[in-house]
Amino acid sequence: MKSTKQRDDRRAAWWFLLPVLVGFAVFYGYPAARGIWYSVTDYTMLNTPSYVGTENYAKLFSDEQFWNSLLVTGWYVVLNIGSQTALALGIATLMHRLTRSVVLRATLLLPWLVPNVTIGLLWMWLLDTNLGFVNNLLNTLGFNPIGFFTDATWAMPSIAGINTWAYTGYTALLLYAGMLQIPQYLYEGAAIDGAGEWLMFRRITLPLLRPVLALVLVVSMIGSFQIFDTIAVTTRGGPVAATRVIYYYIYQQAFTYFHMGYAAAAAICLALILGVLTAVQMRLLRASRSDLM
Repeated sequence: MKSTKQRDDRRAAWWFLLPVLVGFAVFYGYPAARGIWYSVTDYTMLNTPSYVGTENYAKLFSDEQFWNSLLVTGWYVVLNIGSQTALALGIATLMHRLTRSVVLRATLLLPWLVPNVTIGLLWMWLLDTNLGFVNNLLNTLGFNPIGFFTDATWAMPSIAGINTWAYTGYTALLLYAGMLQIPQYLYEGAAIDGAGEWLMFRRITLPLLRPVLALVLVVSMIGSFQIFDTIAVTTRGGPVAATRVIYYYIYQQAFTYFHMGYAAAAAICLALILGVLTAVQMRLLRASRSDLM
């Protein structure tokens, strides 16, 4: 009787999962399969795809622009994840130890709710070299204007800063939710023993936050590799390819030069790179283990 009931439960579970599985197959599985097929063809949107084997992949390995776009993306990932994670950890810790205001949490989430294109346009106007508020303020204070989007040195840090501003609040809330799972008696016991806030953060908060922190870092890394819209409305990959990240490079190959097969091969390589980096990151951070267990 017990095994029959279990079989019925499984059957019901599969019926509930069916819409999700169908949606995944239609919107993810089928496009992924077509992408893999296009990556081994010479498809240009203007011709019938014909099989060329690994020719597109061979071109990628000798394409300096492809490797440069990966380096530019890596630089952005370091800037974005480093600043975003540090700020989010600080904000989450302050909320956890000092205040748990609902109003503050809602305020932190507001930038994340604004579309990225809107955020890019807003900061493009604020940081414009000639008419932007920030450069006008610098002129008033006696400093020379800065080409935030026109100077190759400043362009990528400016893009990283914009996205850090947009996503830090959301990341902080994820970390804050993880901190709420840490038993309060651990902090109380450490305080009785004379531990300060910094020592409790290093010895209690960080070790017990590791699974959530690993999730945040993986999601942030994947999102950082997919940066596109902010660059598309501000620098468009310039100046001199200083902000031409891998996603923008794929977009150019597909919709500017109509090299759809070549762009598909680059996208497949990016997916493989992300898969390897995610696996390594999860392994190093021991994301499946918690010190609470």
